[in-house]
Amino acid sequence: ACWLAEGTDWTAERRMAAVKQPLDLVSLSIDERVLVKCRGERELQGKLHAFDQHLNMILGDVVETFKEEVDGKTVEHKREKEMLFVRGDVVILVSPPVSTWK
Repeated sequence: ACWLAEGTDWTAERRMAAVKQPLDLVSLSIDERVLVKCRGERELQGKLHAFDQHLNMILGDVVETFKEEVDGKTVEHKREKEMLFVRGDVVILVSPPVSTWK
């Protein structure tokens, strides 16, 4: 795993060098807002607090976006949650924040 010293100023080049395995990129996103795309056309945006090798995650200040069919029309819904546990087997994509590469 990739462990980063708190308060360290990491340039994009140094961050790229720290990524040796796929989950290292997720490690760089701890305490940052991430986008998580899930099965069932659901998206979560929230602050990544923790994760494991199965991509089970704890997200805080989450905005969940999902779509459903209502009377033949697609309606988009959003709801907010203070804290959310995401089971890794529903995760399709985890997008790190843009700030990770600045």
